[in-house]
Amino acid sequence: MNKKVSLQDLGRKDYKDTWDYQETLFADIVAQKVAKRENPEIVTSNHFLFVEHPHVYTLGKSGDLSNLLLSEKQLADKGATFYKINRGGDITYHGPGQIVGYPILDLENFFTDIHKYLRLLEEAIILTLAEYGLQSERSQGETGVWLGVGTPFARKICAMGVRASRWVTMHGFALNVNADLGYFDNIIPCGIKGKAVTSMHAELGRTVDEQEVKQKIVKHFADLFEAEMV
Repeated sequence: MNKKVSLQDLGRKDYKDTWDYQETLFADIVAQKVAKRENPEIVTSNHFLFVEHPHVYTLGKSGDLSNLLLSEKQLADKGATFYKINRGGDITYHGPGQIVGYPILDLENFFTDIHKYLRLLEEAIILTLAEYGLQSERSQGETGVWLGVGTPFARKICAMGVRASRWVTMHGFALNVNADLGYFDNIIPCGIKGKAVTSMHAELGRTVDEQEVKQKIVKHFADLFEAEMV
């Protein structure tokens, strides 16, 4: 079992280019797993990508296109792009001021439980937010991290959507740090009507150091997954 995770910060990168890169890493790990059947000494890789995307809306494979409230022209006018992709979940937004994390892991190096995987990703964000005095939690039946659960002011601060095949993961989470929340007005986020979206900036009333947040996420991820980040 290899618990080393290669950490890369891609900076600001186009969504499609990043998706293609994820697919390449994903395919490499799957090929390693196939080769491992013949040679058990082969070690499979793990990766964790941080990235910030230009304005983009993405729709999961089971998502409803009607949750995008913009025409193609309106998308262009806003400088945004749109992709239908192969993760779970419905529609979400990515853009500047948002920390996006893509763990591309061979879960057989850690545990073979997708439910546990999602819960630990959520926990890494919950623990990170707690360091800023923000009490966040899970919302029953709704993947991601929320504030004000069970109140009329429930609001999502971190969206999640993953794909897993042969116990290899891709896609991941999007934490709103200093993001422009106005872009969420153009969708029904995650297909959930009547619930708001928030950010660390909106909750704390100040701009938050995104590099510091990333460091905290990495620390909690490493602890929870008993991983060595390299």
